Amino acid sequence: MNTRQSVRFTSSRQRGTAKESLLLLLRLFLVLLFAFAVGKVVFMYYNRSVEAFTLRDVWDVWRHGLSMDVSVSCYLLILPWLVCLIASLWRRMPMKWILIPYYILVALLMAVIVGGDTVLYEFWKFKLNAAIFSYAQNPEGATASVSTAFLVTRVGAILIAVPLIAWLLIKGVGTGGMSPTESEGEKASPKWRRAIVYLLIAPFVFLGIRGSIGTSVMNVGVPYYSQRLFLNHAAVNPAFSLMASFEFKENYTEMFDYLSEEERAEVFAPLYPDETEDITDTLLTTQRPNVLVVLMESFGSKFVEELGGVPGVAPNMSRLIPEGIFWDNYYSNSFRTDRGTVSAFSGWVSYPTASLMRLPEKLAGIPSLAQSLQREGYSTGYLYGGDIKIMGKRGYLVTAGYEHFVSDVDFPIADAHTSKWGVNDSLTARRMFQWVASQPQDHPWHLVFQTLSSHEPFEVPYHRLEDKVLNAFAFTDQCVGELVDSLRTLPSWDNMLVILLPDHGFLYQLTYEDPAFFHSPMLWLGGAVKEPRRMSVLMNQSDLCATLLAQMGIRHDDFPWSRNVLSRQYAYPFVYSTFPSGIMFADSTGVSVFDITSNRPITEQPAPSPERIRKAKALLQTSYDGL
Repeated sequence: MNTRQSVRFTSSRQRGTAKESLLLLLRLFLVLLFAFAVGKVVFMYYNRSVEAFTLRDVWDVWRHGLSMDVSVSCYLLILPWLVCLIASLWRRMPMKWILIPYYILVALLMAVIVGGDTVLYEFWKFKLNAAIFSYAQNPEGATASVSTAFLVTRVGAILIAVPLIAWLLIKGVGTGGMSPTESEGEKASPKWRRAIVYLLIAPFVFLGIRGSIGTSVMNVGVPYYSQRLFLNHAAVNPAFSLMASFEFKENYTEMFDYLSEEERAEVFAPLYPDETEDITDTLLTTQRPNVLVVLMESFGSKFVEELGGVPGVAPNMSRLIPEGIFWDNYYSNSFRTDRGTVSAFSGWVSYPTASLMRLPEKLAGIPSLAQSLQREGYSTGYLYGGDIKIMGKRGYLVTAGYEHFVSDVDFPIADAHTSKWGVNDSLTARRMFQWVASQPQDHPWHLVFQTLSSHEPFEVPYHRLEDKVLNAFAFTDQCVGELVDSLRTLPSWDNMLVILLPDHGFLYQLTYEDPAFFHSPMLWLGGAVKEPRRMSVLMNQSDLCATLLAQMGIRHDDFPWSRNVLSRQYAYPFVYSTFPSGIMFADSTGVSVFDITSNRPITEQPAPSPERIRKAKALLQTSYDGL
């Protein structure tokens, strides 16, 4: 071999083959996962004074956080993948001179984000998010409480980590030489064939970023798995947490400042008074019933004849109403499941422009029905036939105190695709019955069954009504009715309280401006109900927690937005609901709907009421001041 041939051969070998470039992407993916795994261990060890943990906890943190680490790693694969794709078409693509600076940038970002999250956690007790940039504007205030030595050692450690991570990427992954062409003596494959190979990788990268082939996408709540918030935070990838916080970053305290602080406080004070006296109307035969809540998708008053809805849609609801306690002046707080779930199970107010379920850093301090019952010895569980990770649901439910979950992944594959959203209500109702039947007789429990079939596209295995929408709601009514009838056969029925209520209403021949959208049924059934009654007290979905806990003789003073509507302190009944562009406020004088976009009333019944509007504004302003 002459010198010229040797040089040509070496140059070609440096360029590497297309196969080697594919291996480069795989190595990069694995190295990133490894780096994030090490970061989790460093995070936990550094913050061991915050909370003790075991080696099993480290494994669980890594295992539950893996899908989010995969998502972030796939984000970081996009540029190298694009470089390899271009290089497959352009032989002289300078891969090395693009990838090395990229690796250094990735190393810098990983060191700063993972290191910053690790160091700041002992002070913040929540994951790294966009709030750090508000502190960066005033670094003196952010660093005043720590010593110079503290700052020097932590910043120094982060700076040392940068070249270490960069070295790991450059040496462990490689740079691909000049381009992914064939070596000397090999038959070059057509450019289009090489390009197709890289294009075929794209769906897998996208799937990794998305985190699921189902209806949900990756969100901060996905890794949540434990009742211990520290472990959930350890499982969350800090880079993802930071990215996600930009999507929802708002200065909430400056929103909707309609009234001066003095006027706001004066108007708001009577709306949620402190309950110093909790004398109630007793509705139950026992203070420790087993509690099953059935959260019925979109099942507003429009589908319940007793509330002025379309006749014949919910005959089972009509059949059951005379047997239980029916709250016929009950109003949902919101317009979406993520909002309504938090209102129902945390007794929390709703927001027109924000969802607490999707703001995990806000969830740690809010109460929940499950937590209150857990303190009384109750076990807790939640069944939903769809993807329980959607919109941060799992993260909220874990934080709220639910211990056990059943979702689409716990059903056979054939059942999991009986509707667009997951397992249809007939199959999940049967599973719910089996779960209740398996509960021990000597241990109290609280379970939730969330339906999903009465949701668009309204495709159900049921054909009683011609109208597709009404038929889907009729199917859910049939499934819930069969569940209640089955529960009656259990020995535990005598000590059971079954609560039927919707997460929100539905826009069937309605608009958000119509108060009937928020008007909803709530029905208490079971052997624990003392006697059938019709309750006409005006109440919100968020009042369920305080009202139920008061009936059980359990403290509820940690629920600032939930009122015991059977207390003597409930002297001013009103309801407050929100939708994307407005708020609804109703009391004994009538109802007002206020548009927050145009800043004017759009519904006033029976007559305009500046006082109702003023109270609604004070409530909205106060709710955002607390975010």
